Amino acid sequence: MIQAKFSLKESHMQFIKQCKQYGFKDNSEVVRTALEHFSEELARQRLLESADLYAQAYEEDDETKDWTDSALSE
Repeated sequence: MIQAKFSLKESHMQFIKQCKQYGFKDNSEVVRTALEHFSEELARQRLLESADLYAQAYEEDDETKDWTDSALSE
């Protein structure tokens, strides 16, 4: 694995030091898990924003609505 050096607040370190109480095997696993969760949350937010943009475009485009409604009715 790649190693990295970064700075944390004291409160973050206190949480990380308690990693075994939360079922993590070590400090690194806590950080990796947090980064994975954050990455997944950002991806979910981008997906929701994209869906909103598509919904808005659909609502504003009568031709697309007609074409979609026609396809659904057939």
